[in-house]
Amino acid sequence: MNNQEGRKILVTGATGTVGSEVLKQLTSVSSGTCIRAAVHSKNKAEEIRQYTDKGVEIAALDYTKPETVTNALIDVNKLFLQTLPVPDATDICSNIVREAKKNGVNYIVKLSAMGADSKLGSTILRLHGEEEKIIKESGIPYTFLRPPAFMQNFITQFGQIIRTQNAFYAPAGEAKMSFVDTRDIAAIAVAMLMNGTNGANKQYMDKVFDTTGQEALSYSQVAEILSNGIGRKISYIDITEDAAKKGLKQIGMNDWFIYIMIELFRIIKAGYGSETTAEVEHITGRKPIAFAQFVKDYAEVFRYVGL
Repeated sequence: MNNQEGRKILVTGATGTVGSEVLKQLTSVSSGTCIRAAVHSKNKAEEIRQYTDKGVEIAALDYTKPETVTNALIDVNKLFLQTLPVPDATDICSNIVREAKKNGVNYIVKLSAMGADSKLGSTILRLHGEEEKIIKESGIPYTFLRPPAFMQNFITQFGQIIRTQNAFYAPAGEAKMSFVDTRDIAAIAVAMLMNGTNGANKQYMDKVFDTTGQEALSYSQVAEILSNGIGRKISYIDITEDAAKKGLKQIGMNDWFIYIMIELFRIIKAGYGSETTAEVEHITGRKPIAFAQFVKDYAEVFRYVGL
């Protein structure tokens, strides 16, 4: 890769579910590429300190502090952009993109969401759509990656309760979702970031990719695969919206986040996210990671912990 006089790839959300995997895969395939990992706090920085031996720079990035955005983007020419689910997400995105333009960023890979250009009645999808519009209007070449939901959500959102209660709860009925492994999303992002502005990969520029798993699964089917994969019975409990709101409140979620989660489950029950695509195979040359393989790879995470 031509490093364009030492300029860098900036990975935002570098300790997050997707960003950490992007960083991991970038460091495994890059040769002489300058990578900067953006983190929110010094405590978070410790999680990725291992990569500094591979030449990764760590930069503090607080979206509410413009000076940290400016500093993180110095000498950056490619950006993996992941924003937070917050009410002022579009303002944050606008600030980042404006600074990116000033600093000569010539390519943005944005983690978006399937349906970002739709009118499905979801606040989070609307925000992603508005962020995509900001990037398009900036004139900076882009690729939008639109997954429906992550397999890793069963670790980050449901892992604790699976470990302690052998169950997980959601107001999803028997709706199906084409869960995708974040390792597949990262593989696509890395392919774009390493080659995205080269002539051979122009077909990916200014394009949108719905990135899904191999098959759409109901939460009941997920529970069955989890049970088979980790060797004990895991149950899916379909709950009411009111019960879901109460549960989210109990774990400290704010009212706005609870609202957007309930919205999301409503459109899931209406069929959102059940479509599958061949984008992962098309770009990586292999089939997406199956849910059963995900469970096998992360079986230790689901080990039973008695209360």
